[in-house]
Amino acid sequence: MLPRIDSIKQARLKIGVTQKELAKMTGVSTSMINQIESGRSQPSYETAKRVFDSLATLEGRADPNKAGDICSKEIVKLKPTDSLHDAIHKMRKMSISQIPIFRSSEPVGVITEDGVVRHLTDSDESSWKQIQLADVMEARPPIVDHQTPARALVPLIRYSKCILVDKAGKIIGIITASDTLKMLE
Repeated sequence: MLPRIDSIKQARLKIGVTQKELAKMTGVSTSMINQIESGRSQPSYETAKRVFDSLATLEGRADPNKAGDICSKEIVKLKPTDSLHDAIHKMRKMSISQIPIFRSSEPVGVITEDGVVRHLTDSDESSWKQIQLADVMEARPPIVDHQTPARALVPLIRYSKCILVDKAGKIIGIITASDTLKMLE
């Protein structure tokens, strides 16, 4: 089953390709692409399929980056039994603003600078070594497949401090807001 014909123009514009380029790749005239997009002509199934196949190919070229390409492979981790003091120390030392929390190889949460600051106001320095991360960590960050298109990560990173990247059931990397900014450059 093909997408709706009236989505062709929007898909073409999103990719940034002209009617002429799409027509050449599809093997039809520029006039035919114009008529299809304006609703003046209904393409045959074969023509519509070629148009959508061409758009899919062009879309793949437009964003070759995948989550596995842009993630940081070295993941700084902590355990739920580590202390708030451990998190503060590691964040300062590594100059990072979030650390995923793992129970063996399974991600169970995340500690962020914001979370640390919230808990610092509720406690004094002498208790930071007694506060376990299991008691103050935030929800587990989202996990995406390593083949996820990079552009799909931008909206996700707005709502999460980091994204973990999975390949064949194993976490292989982490993506932070700064990684998505690098991607946009």
